[in-house]
Amino acid sequence: MAHSFCHMELDTTDPIKAKAFYTSLFDWKITDADMGGGMIYSTFKPDEGPGGGMMKHPMPGAPSTWLAYVLVDDVAASTKKAVSLGAKVAVDKQEVPNMGWFSIIIDPTGASLGLWETKK
Repeated sequence: MAHSFCHMELDTTDPIKAKAFYTSLFDWKITDADMGGGMIYSTFKPDEGPGGGMMKHPMPGAPSTWLAYVLVDDVAASTKKAVSLGAKVAVDKQEVPNMGWFSIIIDPTGASLGLWETKK
């Protein structure tokens, strides 16, 4: 399927509790990476399907939430197309050093979706 889901991300109010829950529930192996500035990004990759990550929610006071990312060829172009179809941009194109680029859109129904472009 073109433009498949490629990454699932949990923005959580309590990363330690979330990691304990998901490792116990699914036996996920979680790896922590220090992203600098005190940010820890924890990744997991099940045997099948897309992997993902989790981190302390970047918006203080916001509830824990999962966000799915769809693989695209060009984040900027896909974000622009989404806007032309009625989406709003929550997070414009940003780089994840050495990995790729992402944006987060809000579709016309109010659902959040991440767009991901892998660095080639």
